[in-house]
Amino acid sequence: MSGFRPARSDRGDRSAGRRLSWSFGLLIGLVVLTGVVALTGALLQHSALDDLTHRVTPTQEANLRLRGELADSSRRMNAYLLTGDPAQLAAFLSSRNEFRGPLTEALTHAPADARPYLSAQERPIQDYLRITDQVQTATPGSPGAAALAVAAQVPYKAFEATNAELDGRLTHDADELSDRADLIAGSAGAATCALLVLATVLALIAGLHTVRGITRPLAGIRTVLGRLAQGDHGARAPDRGPAEVRAVAHAVNVLADENDRLRRLDAERDRLATAARQAGIGIRSGLDLDQILDEAVRGLGEALRADHVLVLQADDGGGPDVPVVRAWSADRGSLPSEELLRLPPAPAEIIQEHYAQDTSWSVDDVRPHLASGSALPGAPGSFGTTGPPPEVRAALTAMGVVAVLATPFGSGTEAMGAVVLARSRPGDVWLPMEVEAVESIAAGLGRAVRQSRTYRQETELVDRLKALDKAKNDFLSTVSHELRTPLTSIIGYVELLANDSGPLSDGQRHMVEVVDRNAARLRNLIEDLLTISRVESGAFTSERLPVDLRQLVNSSVEAIRPAAMAVPVTLNQVPAEDDLIVLGDVHQLDRVLMNLLTNAVKFTPPGGLVTVSTSRGDGEAVLTVGDTGIGIPEKDQKDLFHRFFRASNVTELAIPGTGLGLAIVRSIVTNHEGRLEIHSAEGEGTTVITHLPLLPDTPG
Repeated sequence: MSGFRPARSDRGDRSAGRRLSWSFGLLIGLVVLTGVVALTGALLQHSALDDLTHRVTPTQEANLRLRGELADSSRRMNAYLLTGDPAQLAAFLSSRNEFRGPLTEALTHAPADARPYLSAQERPIQDYLRITDQVQTATPGSPGAAALAVAAQVPYKAFEATNAELDGRLTHDADELSDRADLIAGSAGAATCALLVLATVLALIAGLHTVRGITRPLAGIRTVLGRLAQGDHGARAPDRGPAEVRAVAHAVNVLADENDRLRRLDAERDRLATAARQAGIGIRSGLDLDQILDEAVRGLGEALRADHVLVLQADDGGGPDVPVVRAWSADRGSLPSEELLRLPPAPAEIIQEHYAQDTSWSVDDVRPHLASGSALPGAPGSFGTTGPPPEVRAALTAMGVVAVLATPFGSGTEAMGAVVLARSRPGDVWLPMEVEAVESIAAGLGRAVRQSRTYRQETELVDRLKALDKAKNDFLSTVSHELRTPLTSIIGYVELLANDSGPLSDGQRHMVEVVDRNAARLRNLIEDLLTISRVESGAFTSERLPVDLRQLVNSSVEAIRPAAMAVPVTLNQVPAEDDLIVLGDVHQLDRVLMNLLTNAVKFTPPGGLVTVSTSRGDGEAVLTVGDTGIGIPEKDQKDLFHRFFRASNVTELAIPGTGLGLAIVRSIVTNHEGRLEIHSAEGEGTTVITHLPLLPDTPG
């Protein structure tokens, strides 16, 4: 990637505005000069023409009239002196003063070089006038008149000579002024044209130079922008052209550099996010605390380019110090436990205060504080007021720590510990995105430690519960076996009393029946306890043989019928259409039937109905036992198969029972690869449907 070069101080650094100013200034100067030349020429030409038209020509015309007037006066005088014609005399006298007008006009307009000639003409004219004053006294045709005419010719000839010289001078001046005007007009026109051509050429040159100096660099900038848009992030605009164009190039390069910086930041942020996610996955992947801590220090060290990573964790019971439980270095990886013992702990109050602040703490260069023992600015607890203790300073100095980042972790309001990351490279400071990544990993670490502790506590609790349950099962099994022997003796002696002890009175017979009935209930309870004990201990087995479920149902219904009549409850059996052969343990299946029928009769009020039916469906034998009894509350139905559970309405009605019947039924049905369905509503009755697989070769 090429960097932006600083501005150069050569002629190419001139701005486009300065170039345009110079170009337009030169053009305007040439235009002004052209105008000045044209105006000067026009003024000079006008001056020449003005002299010609207002001085020379009027003077020349007045001079010609003056000569004409004197010529007429002389001709009339001579005519009178010769002929004596009074008309000629009158004309002479009338015209002798006419010359004064042309003479005055000539003097008014005459240029400076003509005035001496006019002054020279006045003397002959005055002489001529003095001579001609004698005309009226002279006798026409006399010798005196002839002499007067001859005398008058002398000043007249002198006048003509001077007048001719003046006319020649005026003619010369007129020609000279005319030529000068023509020369000025031609020179001014030529100069104007030349200046216009020069201005046009210079304007074209300046325009082309300025345009090329602007458009070429702009074209280069446009090309660079195109390359940048296509993903060529190393493209940079050339540093040439006017200052404005170079400023645009500089802005483009600055934006490209900033874009590169942002892309690097985004890439680093993505890398940190990925690393934090991977570290979080590693931390959450297990429940073992040692594995969690190992994953935490390794993930933090590799993701954050740290030279050292320490994890301090508080004990479950609390204590004044929080020890280092894991340490990792970039050179050696995880440090052995014996080295952890040499690392000083942190006071618990610092960890707690740090966690309460809910923020990370970092310093870019801790070496001056370690050397002087001064307080660490912004650090929690005593580290931020009196400084770390000597053993902590010594340990960090020995590790070569420069930049430090500490982040607490915990769960809820409990501070569990802190992670400390260190770098040994001066100038390698902690970036905000790195702090965020550490905080994210530390938060996951706190949750994982809490989960690990909870899992450990739950595991210990489960182990204790299992031990307690085993002790309970062992106790039930032992008690059941111990009760069985004396109960068998009691039942035997009851039978002897009833059958072989001779006639009994009604009262005695009633007492024997009560004893026999309660002994049977106790025997059934013991059998239920032994069955549950065998199920939970894994000793519950079945001797599977083909069993006709229809015949088993018939016998069970007949066995329960006396109890139903005693309530009384109507017992209705729906006859099966064909045999239903299942592979099962006949004693266990009979126990299922007796438990279901006993519950149906027991929980059905007098006058109720109990219905038993069997059917075939989808390769299964379906046994249905329904009643119109008290039903089961909906809130209790989820716990029906738990041991010793009894529905709330049964407890309220004080109906006797152990709560083991349905648990035993489900165990037996599940052991026969079957399943149970219970549909019940409080006050409306209960229906229990049992599905058992038929033998594959069973007809139907």
